[in-house]
Amino acid sequence: MKTIGRVCSSALLLTLAALAQEIPGKKAPSVTMTPLELQTVTRGKANKVELQFQVGSGFHINSNKPTLNYLIPTTLKLDAPTDIVLGVTYPVGEEASFPFAPDDKLSVYSGTFNLAVGVRPLKGMLPGKYVLRGNLRYQACDNASCYPPKQLPVEFNVKVVKGPPPPRHNPAQSPHIH
Repeated sequence: MKTIGRVCSSALLLTLAALAQEIPGKKAPSVTMTPLELQTVTRGKANKVELQFQVGSGFHINSNKPTLNYLIPTTLKLDAPTDIVLGVTYPVGEEASFPFAPDDKLSVYSGTFNLAVGVRPLKGMLPGKYVLRGNLRYQACDNASCYPPKQLPVEFNVKVVKGPPPPRHNPAQSPHIH
């Protein structure tokens, strides 16, 4: 019963929050991404690209691993050319309690947080510039309530370059003098 009550109360809070977003002068939650310069990645190797996000002042978002089942996790979904393998590493959330759930420790991101994107172009990929696009899905909350989930478009460019040639080994010398 306690879980059903939480789900119902969170649905009510989401509805009220959605209405509150339409009130003139009410600050709406936001997440922004710091623009990223062209990232050079080597084909055939694992590369790491750091994406930096900022949560609006007075708000927090659920981490990738929220502590309550009904909270929506922050997730980054990226589309890439078929010859690039991607993976996302999320930071550990900071534990905090809020008036809308005073008995629970919630796992959240606030202020600035980074996501590490593993970018591995396959060995046969043509060198060149590629655009990686996707969406960061998040649920923002303030100290009183949570808001409906949002998506932030994410885009960054990578320049795929050839790796250095493999080291050459001299063949073993014959012990015989010619």
